[in-house]
Amino acid sequence: QVQLVESGGGLVQPGGSLTLSCAPSGSYFSILGWFRQAPGQQRDFVATLFIVGGTNYADFAKGRFTISRDSDKNAIFLRMTSLRPEDTGVYYCYGRNAVGTEYWGQGTQVTVSS
Repeated sequence: QVQLVESGGGLVQPGGSLTLSCAPSGSYFSILGWFRQAPGQQRDFVATLFIVGGTNYADFAKGRFTISRDSDKNAIFLRMTSLRPEDTGVYYCYGRNAVGTEYWGQGTQVTVSS
């Protein structure tokens, strides 16, 4: 069974930091990443990491968010700094395997508020 299990969401003040974790299992993923969805909005791309190397970031994430991978723990992370209220939303872990099948985690809530 393919699973992507997120953790690490929560409430943080503006300017604060938070690290999300995702534990993928059940498939070999060639691409792993993060998307987010604010209330009433579409799901937006945040960052992706290619297993063979390389990362991509949405413009709003550049310089503030960092995607990384721990191959020993088979986990990926999203380190978010200088958080803003507009970063509030549900953050989803994403995985695509070698044949192009996409998978999603259940999401973890991030709320940036004072």
